[in-house]
Amino acid sequence: MIRTVPTKPYSDQKPGTSGLRKKVPVFQQEHYAENFIQSIFDALDGFKGKTLVIGGDGRFYNREVIQKAIAMAAANGFGKVMVGQGGILSTPAASHVIRKYKTFGGIILSASHNPGGPHEDFGIKYNAGNGGPAPEKLTDVIFEKTRAISSFKIADIDPIDIDTTGTVKAAGMTVEIIDPVADYAELMESLFDFDALRKLFKSDFRMRFDAMHAVTGPYAKEILENRLGAPNGTCRNFKPLPDFGGHHPDPNLVHAKHLYDEMMGPDAPDFGAASDGDGDRNLIIGKGIFVTPSDSVAMLAANARLAPGYKGGLKGIARSMPTSGAADRVAEKLGIALYETPTGWKFFGNLLDADMATICGEESAGTGSNHVREKDGLWAVLLWLNILAARGESCKQIAAEHWATYGRNYYSRHDYEEVESDRANALVDELRAKLGALPGASVRGMTIASADDFAYHDPVDGSISEHQGIRVLFEGGSRVVFRLSGTGTSGATLRVYIERYESDKSRHDLDTQAALADLIAAADDIAGIHSHTGRAEPSVIT
Repeated sequence: MIRTVPTKPYSDQKPGTSGLRKKVPVFQQEHYAENFIQSIFDALDGFKGKTLVIGGDGRFYNREVIQKAIAMAAANGFGKVMVGQGGILSTPAASHVIRKYKTFGGIILSASHNPGGPHEDFGIKYNAGNGGPAPEKLTDVIFEKTRAISSFKIADIDPIDIDTTGTVKAAGMTVEIIDPVADYAELMESLFDFDALRKLFKSDFRMRFDAMHAVTGPYAKEILENRLGAPNGTCRNFKPLPDFGGHHPDPNLVHAKHLYDEMMGPDAPDFGAASDGDGDRNLIIGKGIFVTPSDSVAMLAANARLAPGYKGGLKGIARSMPTSGAADRVAEKLGIALYETPTGWKFFGNLLDADMATICGEESAGTGSNHVREKDGLWAVLLWLNILAARGESCKQIAAEHWATYGRNYYSRHDYEEVESDRANALVDELRAKLGALPGASVRGMTIASADDFAYHDPVDGSISEHQGIRVLFEGGSRVVFRLSGTGTSGATLRVYIERYESDKSRHDLDTQAALADLIAAADDIAGIHSHTGRAEPSVIT
């Protein structure tokens, strides 16, 4: 029943910040998915007879690769696999299942917030036994295995019925199809005051949650409407579709503009939210106010004690380097540590495992806590609801009071998507070459205080991660950060992060792009964005 199939390596299977992501036709090449899955297994030790979690976000090609992964897990000696019903398992839910049942690890099939469909994106990543993404030292080994692979093992078994919960045997291995929502919903109920949230929804409080035809739909429907009593219709686009309904499942102001427009309208609900393809990102919009992801991290941390799961306070806050410094001011006032890490949730894992941080966040709409080892979109939404219920104030009131207390970090991210890789790399190389000459220079009337290529020294294991983004810091606290993203599947995405701190309460209601206009112009002066990319403006502004 077990076959060893000869194969040849592919040269392009280096995992990015969260696994291997390519277009579907790339994964459909002969043995492409099998090579990468086998390379994951070849990079691991000690899993014989152990349990592997498998699930995904329901995107196109999800079901086919799940069947391959099941058959290969059996052939390689796993004793059991746990698979989300219908192939569905949100990334945070997968992390929780790995942790709750103490499994060896998990394979998550997703390209996160990237579009899905026959010619769109697909992804495979491995999560370790702590429930978090594989650390760099493991993904490096996986990549080396992909470059040398000559065969893979697979069991000749009939396709598993993944739509019916229950347990079956396949090639001597147990296959358990699990309810993808139940364990996660139970975890949320342990963290938040569901009674208070039920009372909130029994009042005249109105909410809109857009699941974007992605994986969070079944979770939101069950928790918000079935368990908390939110009115039917609170959750929209809650049925996961292989192509996300033809939309881009990224919860930002471009791809969820319909939600933004509704929340800014005359009959807006009290609270609006959305999540992404695999359920680990969030969009928060109150009536008449968009809360930036960076501000959301800070506001959630400042108010977390209002939820039962965090009433004992926080051990620390961690944020990615490009994320604004708003959370730093909260950490300082709370008297707890603040950790600045590279982009990529795996860097938070050591801090969480060592109980050094409780809440973590990234400017790319990812927020989470020590309850799992991934960012968690629905968790952030539920914590916001818990805070709204406990404080009895609107989202807009909470934001205004927060800025009055801590000051406001005006912040924006400009993405230049699918830039020719050679052009993007040339921009970064030239910028690195002149870092030493930037301090003391004046740009648009602002003086550069320092400039560097961010390197992270992990306080837990001592590892060093270099070249994590170029920072240009100005006198007075403003800054611009340049970074090439590792989450796309074609070309390169240049991300430019612009930030200005404003302590004057009378200047907390400015338009963000206007408040940052001189810094935006300075970024182009410093890096030559237009001349290198040929782009007159960003693809996306958030």
